[in-house]
Amino acid sequence: MSFKAAAVQMCSGVDPVKNAAAMARLVREAVAQGATYVQTPEMTGMLQRDRAAARAVLADEAHDIIVKTGSELAVELGIHMHVGSTAIALADGKIANRGFLFGPDGRILNRYDKIHMFDVDLDNGESWRESAAYTAGSEARVLSLPFAEMGFAICYDVRFPALFRAQAMAGAEVMTVPAAFTKQTGEAHWEILLRARAIENGVFVIAAAQAGWHEDGRETFGHSMIIDPWGTVLASAGASGEAVIVAEIDPAAVKAAHDKIPNLRNGREFSVEKIAGAVAGGVAA
Repeated sequence: MSFKAAAVQMCSGVDPVKNAAAMARLVREAVAQGATYVQTPEMTGMLQRDRAAARAVLADEAHDIIVKTGSELAVELGIHMHVGSTAIALADGKIANRGFLFGPDGRILNRYDKIHMFDVDLDNGESWRESAAYTAGSEARVLSLPFAEMGFAICYDVRFPALFRAQAMAGAEVMTVPAAFTKQTGEAHWEILLRARAIENGVFVIAAAQAGWHEDGRETFGHSMIIDPWGTVLASAGASGEAVIVAEIDPAAVKAAHDKIPNLRNGREFSVEKIAGAVAGGVAA
């Protein structure tokens, strides 16, 4: 059964209330275009580099405005509403980078905590230590929905193909990658990574992104995308500012891709042996 999926591109600021209102406006726009599944970016609720300021407005899951608004939108619009992620306060004082999938009745059908922490030093001077504030997730899930089998990832997870392969082997037909990619890494790798994950697993990839200059001073890459199992970009957004992109998702295309290139079926177990290279006086045995 095919369905229309939307990726909502945002430029979230430091105020969760304003971001919730922007999310609601854009989700309604997506539904007006026929979408029955709508995904928002990573950190929909707030992008705030000042951790003390961020903690001052963080809420636990039961009191978070993005969670509340996401549930209400799902009910109001009769859709599957995917908050790509938002920052959730945990009891131990740390934070979860957590995504939520709401059913049309407003219930949470799935939670996903980002597994791979963005701890990097870029050559333009940007330095990020996500693990200093966030607790990494440890569980991947494939969710059976009426229209597709769906897998979950967030942003930096896209650089870890084993996560996607495991979900594909478990039957995922659609992979979701909400993100807040930096401009530098996005220019270099965003599209090629998303298309690679689609091609190597024969799945659709839906990736809603943050885009443009944010109130906290960072710049994100944008270019939200929906990609089919053959690696074709079905829809894409621009480099900055809000946008809504929509594409038809037909799970039958997943089977067609697997029939053409059955690499999930053809995979084999193997071992890796590290051996010495050339040595003085000849070649190592």
